Amino acid sequence: MPAGAGPRPPNPAAQPPPGTRLGSGRRLVVAAAAVVAVAAVAYGWSGTLVGEYSVMDMGAPAAAHAGHAPGGPGAGGSGPGGAGAVDVITLTADPDRPADVRVRLVARAGRVDVAGGRPVDGYTVDGASPGPTIRARQGDLVEVELVNASVAGGTTLHWHGIDVPGAADGVAGVTQDAVPVGGRYVYRFVARDAGTFWYHSHQVSHEQVRRGLLGAVVVTPREPAHREDRPAADVLAVLHLYGGQHTVDGSVRDPHVAAAPGSAVRVRVVNTDQGTAAVWSDAPLRVVATDGRDVHAPTDVTGRTVLVPAGGRVDVTVRAPAEGAAGVHVGGARVVHVGAPGATAPRAPQPRESLDLLAYGAPAPLGFDPQAPDRRYDYAVGRRPGVVDGRPGLYWTVNGRMFPHVPAFEVDEGDVVRVHLANRTSAVHPMHLHGHHVVVLARDGVPASGSPWWVDSLDVRPGESYDVAFVADNPGIWMDHCHTLAHAVEGLVAHVMYRGVTTPFTVHGEAANQPE
Repeated sequence: MPAGAGPRPPNPAAQPPPGTRLGSGRRLVVAAAAVVAVAAVAYGWSGTLVGEYSVMDMGAPAAAHAGHAPGGPGAGGSGPGGAGAVDVITLTADPDRPADVRVRLVARAGRVDVAGGRPVDGYTVDGASPGPTIRARQGDLVEVELVNASVAGGTTLHWHGIDVPGAADGVAGVTQDAVPVGGRYVYRFVARDAGTFWYHSHQVSHEQVRRGLLGAVVVTPREPAHREDRPAADVLAVLHLYGGQHTVDGSVRDPHVAAAPGSAVRVRVVNTDQGTAAVWSDAPLRVVATDGRDVHAPTDVTGRTVLVPAGGRVDVTVRAPAEGAAGVHVGGARVVHVGAPGATAPRAPQPRESLDLLAYGAPAPLGFDPQAPDRRYDYAVGRRPGVVDGRPGLYWTVNGRMFPHVPAFEVDEGDVVRVHLANRTSAVHPMHLHGHHVVVLARDGVPASGSPWWVDSLDVRPGESYDVAFVADNPGIWMDHCHTLAHAVEGLVAHVMYRGVTTPFTVHGEAANQPE
């Protein structure tokens, strides 16, 4: 269980039938659960029985501090369910445009073969985990057919970090029904931004992602870099933990990248795990992109660790030394060796200090004014006792509300939205907004001073607060949740909802949709 996830609440269905004799320890557990349940009633803790529900019926809209007044369900002709409502399934890429990239991916339950390690039970895409890397050029229309061969609970594909149209987001119960065994679903989107991204299931994601239903996406710029700026090699480093085995690209073996002395190698690090990953090198490196967005005027980093949130990506470059190899340490357990063929870099201890991306690189225009937003919202993460589905325990809250009664952050297309993220818990929360990138404006009141720090996955540490902003330029219903997926299961999920957009899909119910 990830650090900070807290104990899982007891499941009443697992209790023994009447008359079963319990040991003293077991009696204490049952008695404690009963006391917690009674206390929940006595002290007015939040409680709910979550059956089938629609995200349209979740908590009342959050209070905006500036700009437009939020509209409630059915408000006027533009609110959800109003006369001008737009079904999320109609928010698609141009249906008449032929695809530039076509991919067919087959999801299966079964054995995952870990190169150099031991096999584990899990999920594969086209027979392997990670699944095939999807490669496209910026501006390409990508079409992916997902076939569910044997994932019993159904599955989907979410395009993490790619600002896809609303219908292609791949969230079971919000933008589609989970694809059952024998079923298929087609995703179409334009790869508007060059960068490093990934795909993963968003049906029972806390299980299916952890057990391997994932892969990488690389989008190269439409206009290639000048020859002198091109790296000698461009490689992926997809980090994942399979049954306790730390891997890069599905292997416990450290990769070697041959490069001539002095030449630069780009390493695209993708953190698919549930906690923060550390990246560092014994040689100077540069952080050239975060979450698929280029860093403006990056400089050499020495003696610093680069931290990558769960779900996040960083692209770094390192130059091959005159002799031997330079090591790019990824995730703390694996090393990417860059240099002479077969050469191995010496192990280097992780630097104690981390790179502060708030002040890294040089400022550049944002393209909008975050100081004059149309809406301001608070997103405060807390934790308190409650009862969900009859299970007492400690659950995550958003602005003091427990899932599914959390506030919706309503926006209109074209809004500039500013959000104050505050972590009032003892756990790290890698916050991930679907369908958009946000720019970090400040941390704990200290304004950003470096390159615009664009992210779709941001670690908010205990006691920290961030101010972020984005332009609402992608209509839909978008999850805004913690990517430590065990936290999402326990309620750390909200939604950014464009007014006037509706969904016909529901969570649970006949389709058994369970996005987290």
